[in-house]
Amino acid sequence: MKKTLLLLAAVVLFSCKNEKSDNIAETAEVESDSTNAEEIEFKQVDSKMINNDSLWKPFEADLSEFSTEVYEEVKALVFEKSIPEIQEAIASDKLTYEELALFYLTRIREYDRENELSLNSVISLNPDLINEAREKDGQKGKTENHHPIFGIPVLLKDNINTVAVPTTAGAVALKDNKTEDAFIVERLKENGALILGKANLSEWANFFCEGCPNGFSTMGGQTLNPYGRKIHDTGGSSSGSGVAVAANLAPVAVGSETSGSILSPSSSNSVVGLKPTIGVLSRGGIVPISSTLDTPGPITRSVIDNAILLDAMTGVDKADPASASAGKQKTVYYANLEKGNLKGKRFGSIKSLMEDTLYVRAINDLRNAGAKIVEFEAEEIDLPNFLRLLNLDMKKDLPTYLKNYGGDVAYKNVQDVVAYNEKDSVNRAPYGQALFIGIINDSATEKEFAAIKDTLKNNGTRFFEKPMQEHNLDAVLSINNYHAGYAAVAKYPAITVPMGYTAENRPKGLTFIGKPFSEEQLLQFAYIFENTTKRRKTPENYNE
Repeated sequence: MKKTLLLLAAVVLFSCKNEKSDNIAETAEVESDSTNAEEIEFKQVDSKMINNDSLWKPFEADLSEFSTEVYEEVKALVFEKSIPEIQEAIASDKLTYEELALFYLTRIREYDRENELSLNSVISLNPDLINEAREKDGQKGKTENHHPIFGIPVLLKDNINTVAVPTTAGAVALKDNKTEDAFIVERLKENGALILGKANLSEWANFFCEGCPNGFSTMGGQTLNPYGRKIHDTGGSSSGSGVAVAANLAPVAVGSETSGSILSPSSSNSVVGLKPTIGVLSRGGIVPISSTLDTPGPITRSVIDNAILLDAMTGVDKADPASASAGKQKTVYYANLEKGNLKGKRFGSIKSLMEDTLYVRAINDLRNAGAKIVEFEAEEIDLPNFLRLLNLDMKKDLPTYLKNYGGDVAYKNVQDVVAYNEKDSVNRAPYGQALFIGIINDSATEKEFAAIKDTLKNNGTRFFEKPMQEHNLDAVLSINNYHAGYAAVAKYPAITVPMGYTAENRPKGLTFIGKPFSEEQLLQFAYIFENTTKRRKTPENYNE
């Protein structure tokens, strides 16, 4: 089939016309099982930058007292459980927040580094995690109004600032980037969340090297997919966030998306990922690609956890124009999930995707649950100058981040980072830095840049708006991140939910795409689909 390829940062790219996902800047996300059955070859797997002794030193004493017997008792209460289930165990005094934190630390130590099952999904850990968990245990009976996220360890993609550990974006250049908390991290803490640590990612959120694999960073090494280690792509760029949640190394995680970077790793690792409408969550204190398209978002094993994590991060950040203009959403996202109903809801299915048997099965599941399915031919619409939008935004947005949110690092712009990497490219940029060099070489007048953004916004909106108006649709149904680029430039939210596995055990997700600020409705749709189908399964080598 004909494919129109567009470079999308921070993602595995989509095909404008249909089916497949490729990325000029990454290892292609291969949709054909037959071409994805052999082990992927990587230039580098293990990190050269992480010192395991230093990583685990703060936890040695506590982990030594966390016996195998206690681990198994905690596992019965925590493994594959939702946040409400975990909180219920804690409320009934069967579990403590300290034990919860130790459980995930034990699993990270067991599965994440330097063994035959290692996933390389975590870059750093909060050294104060256990003390902070004990504090939560001391506070849990003092009020009945705790947010559901209270005491729950949250893993952050390593482009999201937190005071606990440096924010590296996976780059050696930022290894000492010690910062204050990002706005969404402040909100998490205000609601009682614990910061577990940082997740690995595709370096600089997948907008750095050309031809490099998803999930690789020079700081974190190569993230691997637990459903097919070194066989299936992790998706990117929030690779570590998706992998860690899938393998129960964290209860929930935060990713970020420019165009597919939440949807891609979530669907590739059989978890739930939400890309919110830009402005629902602040971008303040997050290493950027594009102030036009960037947004953080939740990655979880269940839809209820997704809604809880989303809710815990919301708030108006006056320093972020998108957040300020969006205003505080009054919705408590997790409160109304069970009030959703598919009867009378109209979903658009894209005819060119009907060759996918998992997609067809998912559509039939929705139809059986009461939804009306309307097939339509997706219009062939180009997204011209997408790469230039990212280049031009990154050129101005990175210096702004470094000035306003960065730590005491010796760089002011992309040129400085490129020059630093060139001094030791083997260790600092093993796959090169072609995209960063492309940023340096690109330029445009303000008028040209405005025209690029307007065209992309109009074209992306038309891709969805035309069928939605013609057929009175509540949402469009896609697969994985296939239409993430259109959703990005149209600024439409999207949520992906596990819909099954191919013959090669490769996960796929059903993706609901709706109009701006329809997160509550999308979460309800996803919740019904999840509970109707229950398709997610734990990766088999990570059950112990």
